[in-house]
Amino acid sequence: MCCYIFAVPQLEPSVILLIPAYNEEERITPVLRDYAEYFKRNYAGQFTAVVVLNGCRDNTWGVVERVTSDYPSVTALEFPAPIGKGGALIEGFKLANRADLIGFVDADGATSPKAFHDLILRRREADCIIASRWLPDSILHQSQTKKRQFASRVFHGIVRFLFPSLKVTDTQCGAKIMRREAAEKIHPALRIADMAFDINLLYALRRNGFSVLEIPTEWTDKIGSKVRLGRTSLVMFLSVVRLRIIYSPFAPYLRFLRPLEAFVYKKLRAPAPLPRIESSLLDRKPDRYRQQEQAKSAEG
Repeated sequence: MCCYIFAVPQLEPSVILLIPAYNEEERITPVLRDYAEYFKRNYAGQFTAVVVLNGCRDNTWGVVERVTSDYPSVTALEFPAPIGKGGALIEGFKLANRADLIGFVDADGATSPKAFHDLILRRREADCIIASRWLPDSILHQSQTKKRQFASRVFHGIVRFLFPSLKVTDTQCGAKIMRREAAEKIHPALRIADMAFDINLLYALRRNGFSVLEIPTEWTDKIGSKVRLGRTSLVMFLSVVRLRIIYSPFAPYLRFLRPLEAFVYKKLRAPAPLPRIESSLLDRKPDRYRQQEQAKSAEG
């Protein structure tokens, strides 16, 4: 008597991809279409791209809305006030309980859909997979300018000095993905709203015992960067110093500096660091996202 066992194909894990956007009407359309098309053709699991608009003064919302009408896998959150890249991702991470994996890329398309897919394929090797431009096997189709490379390396040196336990060669590459459990656990510790958000994220993962794997990536520097070297570099430096102080024994004694801190960030026209998010707020979902989901359910 023969017994035949048929393997049941397993779907890939569900993925939410966050794309923070500030005044990106000129270049975000092809990025969204490329991601939607690629994952429609090459990924068996549920894939959702969530554009998180923060303080946009152009028509980014309009161009994103046109893409969402063509691709159900693309949706958006809109925040009228400028809350920074980090602030946008902190808001986006509130959706972590809706998927198995949650990650993010920059809106400029520097990370291709395939390069982000490569992170997903390595998901079993660590709690968080991050792309690196500085590993030997990385492919850079268009490198940064010399000034940006220098600023990046100086910042990396500062981070290594202040956070020696990170042991990451490229903290700022805008392509990362992690398991839902890790994202939910560290969310209350995410406070940095500017470009130094990645340091906050990686350090929170390390402190909570989650593993981080850095892999080579394929990356293309894009024109039209919103980064202004002088001011942005200063804000990022202040934020990593602030983060180091928070996790030091001196933190309780330096609370009197908070008004000065708020004043400095305001003068630099930078998003101020956020207070600790209470765990009771993690289940709150932005209204626009919920309304879009309800509309799509009704259509289905």
